Amino acid sequence: MDKRVINLEQVVVKFAGDSGDGMQLTGTLFSEAAAKAGNDLATFPDYPAEIRAPQNTVAGVSGFQVHIGKNKIHTSGDHFDVLVAMNPASLKANLKWAKRGATIIVNEDAFEEKALEKAGYASNPLEDGSLDAYQVIKAPVSRLTKESLNDTDADTKTKDKSRNMFALGIILYLFNKGLESTFEYLDEKFGKNPKVAGYNKLVLEAGYSYAYHYEMIHSTIQVEPAKLAKGKYRNVIGNVATAWGFMAAAERSGRPLFLGSYPITPATDILIELSKHKSLGVKTFQAEDEIAGICSAIGASFTGSLAITTTSGPGLSLKSEAIGLAVITELPLVIVDVQRSGPSTGMPTKSEQSDLYQALFGRNGECPCIVIAASSPSDCFYAAYEAAKLSLEHMTPVLLLTDGYIGNGSQLFKIPSVKDLPSIQPPIATANDPNYKPYRRNPETLARQWALPGTPGLLHRIGGLEKEDVAGNVSTDGANHEKMVHLRDEKVQRVANYIPRQEVEGDPEGDILVVSWGGTYGAVHAAVNELRRQGKKAGHAHFKYIMPLPLNTAEILGNYKKIVVCELNNGQFVNYLRMTHPQFSYEQFNKVQGQPFLVEEIVTHLTDGE
Repeated sequence: MDKRVINLEQVVVKFAGDSGDGMQLTGTLFSEAAAKAGNDLATFPDYPAEIRAPQNTVAGVSGFQVHIGKNKIHTSGDHFDVLVAMNPASLKANLKWAKRGATIIVNEDAFEEKALEKAGYASNPLEDGSLDAYQVIKAPVSRLTKESLNDTDADTKTKDKSRNMFALGIILYLFNKGLESTFEYLDEKFGKNPKVAGYNKLVLEAGYSYAYHYEMIHSTIQVEPAKLAKGKYRNVIGNVATAWGFMAAAERSGRPLFLGSYPITPATDILIELSKHKSLGVKTFQAEDEIAGICSAIGASFTGSLAITTTSGPGLSLKSEAIGLAVITELPLVIVDVQRSGPSTGMPTKSEQSDLYQALFGRNGECPCIVIAASSPSDCFYAAYEAAKLSLEHMTPVLLLTDGYIGNGSQLFKIPSVKDLPSIQPPIATANDPNYKPYRRNPETLARQWALPGTPGLLHRIGGLEKEDVAGNVSTDGANHEKMVHLRDEKVQRVANYIPRQEVEGDPEGDILVVSWGGTYGAVHAAVNELRRQGKKAGHAHFKYIMPLPLNTAEILGNYKKIVVCELNNGQFVNYLRMTHPQFSYEQFNKVQGQPFLVEEIVTHLTDGE
């Protein structure tokens, strides 16, 4: 049946259902199909906060948002063009974000009285007219899924679990995507059980065929491929990109890679990914707790490894004393904090820029660390690489901040050649150097040399007690302590000489500078573009390097009449700027809801009252 094809530049699709409906997989497979078709994209998995919330309740709704386009995509999108709702609860939880006129595909079999009641509906929204503003496709997904498997020996449980493939088939047809890439995935995933792969293929084809023959679908949607630079691309989630960045840094530095970590949401995927690469020499250690994780990494660093530990907010709290040990021993170490909503254990599946204060100040004593933050899923690769480079070359811990939004979200990533990445040259001491002293420093960077155990002629003591300057002997001399405190602080401050100058996108001077950091880049970038489209002279300064700040920070801040700092917290970075650059006035826009910024709400805030 030939249907009209509508060409769109970008589309946002949201898959939503019960936490057992396979929406994460469905969204991932759709994004993979879009990536293979050449679309640029960004995704946002929205997990329920409760692990076992009651079925058919709003608290148990799991979602996966995909934003695809023919131009560069910076965010997972504000409002949906298409919503797939597998039950009443998922419709109720997500309808407020659907555009007026959006296409809503529902599993009408799930809209039973009991499910409607558990979702909080007083009447059936498929019948009471409340969805009249939308194009609703009422598909009997549960019934048709079972019918498509009637001629197989699939059991009832398998039939129920395959519903997501039926919904995916509808979406693939609606977006003119073929089934081939999904078939390939199913063959690979169920390689040891081809019968299951066959079940899923049958259901997928049934959904596709249903949409093809469904008379209420008058048109399909075409999003042309994006014009991307030539190269090899991969749809990658931020946590995997972080792991790859460290592997690249290990190869470029010549140091073996070691990760000592304790699993914690939303950081665990980094440990999982690195554990797959033993063949590349990666060593991973799943410790019994956070403290053991970081201490094992410090031990690995002492013996010459690129040492990493990964965690999230409450885990970073537990690591604070050991970070102090790495600071005072002046050993390289990267601590990755995939931020979640806090404090305490907070909301593990929700995202927030909650740990900047902790990264900057959360340790006993004078304990400075380099702090940098990744800006997007693909930037996690480069941020991890940069964190490793700075730590190895300056012999001091680096805190790398990502967050749940970019750590779990995905983006097209152009895979670089490792040989084209910047070199990494750790200051490793040479054997039998007659001038070697454990705390003798490079006069430019103030980094000490890295004496690897077993290297002849480099014996020295190490530990958490204060060291005598140059000699490295344990010292309780007050004047020496003060000198070492100043040296460690100055060493971190001098890193500013080795990081890029802060860039501004948009107008280099003018009415308003919008400041952001970390995972808010995409939304703020799009908002500033909208301001400029409206005729305002606006710039966007997105900070990757936080401790130390780039050398030209004051110069940039001074070029605008108004500075607005946007953060997913209560104002941690803006207060840091007030501390480091008190000569400027700052306004702030904050959101602390466990959800990323919408472009629309930033634009509304920035233009409110004009």
